[in-house]
Amino acid sequence: MTNIAVILAGGTGSRVGGGLPKQLLPLADRRSILEHSVEAFEQAACIDKIGIVMHPDYIACAEEMLLRNGWQKVSFIIAGGKERWESSVNAIREIERRTKNKEQRMVEAILQPTYNHPITNILLHDAARPFVSARIIEDVCKALETHEAVTVAIPATDTMYSVSETATDKIVQAIPPRATLMCAQTPQAFRLETIAAAYRYALQDSHLQATDDCGIVRTYLPNTPIYIVQGEASNRKITYKEDL
Repeated sequence: MTNIAVILAGGTGSRVGGGLPKQLLPLADRRSILEHSVEAFEQAACIDKIGIVMHPDYIACAEEMLLRNGWQKVSFIIAGGKERWESSVNAIREIERRTKNKEQRMVEAILQPTYNHPITNILLHDAARPFVSARIIEDVCKALETHEAVTVAIPATDTMYSVSETATDKIVQAIPPRATLMCAQTPQAFRLETIAAAYRYALQDSHLQATDDCGIVRTYLPNTPIYIVQGEASNRKITYKEDL
């Protein structure tokens, strides 16, 4: 079983401000948000490889970070898309390409018809969550031993509204029971063939809308259970300047 972490850093993070994508902004120790996120997976014993999906204009920045930090697990840096889901698709295709080439070489070398297909897992993590803990990463990897799809979440602490919109206003439509709601975090992790199949179906949908990868699996592979790993409040997403 191979666990590949993918750090999604393809956005521009305009809501933070500052002129740079938020993933390149420094934290208190002067290391960037992206560096903290990559380092968390670099140090995780259960992670075999890391990929970085970067905004096309800033790939050189990620390459410079790789050299400066000496990360040993980073195996590719590729361009992301305009939408988050496009960055996920780019990573999945890159891993599929690399996995297929490796498997073909192994089969050709061994020449055994009983060759067992190795399991490859992909952990998709928002670069804007630089405080993900070693415990979360380990728990996600452990869950992947028995589940095809895994997410991280924490219980909702605020009351949530389901709303409808008029031309000028938003109106409360329903108030779901808080006990049934959780706030999603990352990494969101999958067997490679599972998330690849979900996106193949999704890309045939002319009305595709997605905010995260679990949503793709839930919509297009509805019979696939998504296991929940307990998250942490500290694994927050940096969205606004006040979050820094």
